[in-house]
Amino acid sequence: MQYEYAFEKMTIWKIARRVTKSIYVKTKSFPKDELFGITSQMRRAGVSVCCNLAEGSARISAPDQNRFYEIAFGSAVEVINLLIISKDLEYVSETDYLELRPELEKLTYQINQLSGKKPNKSGGDKGMY
Repeated sequence: MQYEYAFEKMTIWKIARRVTKSIYVKTKSFPKDELFGITSQMRRAGVSVCCNLAEGSARISAPDQNRFYEIAFGSAVEVINLLIISKDLEYVSETDYLELRPELEKLTYQINQLSGKKPNKSGGDKGMY
């Protein structure tokens, strides 16, 4: 029987995994001169979300877990930023943007819930939303 780790049971990790797969699919059509730029950065940030959720789930103390969840959140916001830039550069269609953006917003919201942070939309402090 195959062991199932805690992160594999997390709905949030499953969403992050699905979003990361979508990022890989969407970035296949990016210009070749972006391979080591936006393409690589967006893919790495997506993978970072999944990895930090997994690593955080393996930590015993809440502060250790929350640190990894904060990093996952930051990586998810990085993906949103890169998605916006990709849309501005017309690497991503409006349709693809509107498909990915809500998934990323759901992801950031759920990471906030996971880490126990209160949403703060002012952007002026260390709030994670």
